[in-house]
Amino acid sequence: MRLSSKRFDPKQPWWADYLPFLEQLNSTQFPACEQVNALLPAGLQSEAGHTIRFVPSTELDDGAYEHRIYTTGQVSTRPDHWHDLFNALVWMRFPHIKIAMNTLHFHAYAQQSDGRRGSLRDALTLFDECGVIVFSQRPELLESLARRRWSAVFQEDLFKKDIQLAICGHAILEKYLSPYKSMTAKALLVQVDTKHMALPREELLSYLDEQLAERLLAANVLTSPACLTPLPLAGVPGWWPGAEQDDEFYADQQVFRPPPAQLKPASVLNLY
Repeated sequence: MRLSSKRFDPKQPWWADYLPFLEQLNSTQFPACEQVNALLPAGLQSEAGHTIRFVPSTELDDGAYEHRIYTTGQVSTRPDHWHDLFNALVWMRFPHIKIAMNTLHFHAYAQQSDGRRGSLRDALTLFDECGVIVFSQRPELLESLARRRWSAVFQEDLFKKDIQLAICGHAILEKYLSPYKSMTAKALLVQVDTKHMALPREELLSYLDEQLAERLLAANVLTSPACLTPLPLAGVPGWWPGAEQDDEFYADQQVFRPPPAQLKPASVLNLY
């Protein structure tokens, strides 16, 4: 895997937060578990106190994925598998969120009595696979996204200036290997104060990682899939190089679907 290939074009915004890790994995071979383990934050442990490490799935017995992480720290990882590599990259970028989600999965699973996953685990899985964090100091822009006012909010000049996105769903990262216009993420809308929005990107992401993990564990967010709102990623300014993002572009209702008549918008999480 070489970053000189078009696969990880550094000019594309969706790779930006993961390029620091991808650059360290640059080689002619698909990264092995030993390589990705070396990039994890030092001392990262499950809530049960076990060091997080990626282990080839071929070396593990069958068992519940989240249960194994919590009780042993072992993250089952399929060799030469893009989906699992991107999962590892998200562990590097958002380690606190990953630990918090694993903790919630473990305890929710232990409390299941009827075989159903429940709304909490469904929400966690959606966010883990397809999640993006959309953050801004302007709640009116976030609320417009929640109400799916696609054309208005994406073409608003303030969007480019005052809204930022961070991909945390590894399935979304995998889809960007071959992006298509109708790619839709599940967005967590977060209001951040002006002081934190002005931080350097790396510090801002670390702040979000810690704050969102804390609120996850306190059951203040992602309690059900309704906490997330769909986000057509091609509509984000600069995130679709295949066509001009004009009125005609946003009029495509196969991508920018009109909201249902009885829409109940997802809430905006306030980190103040």
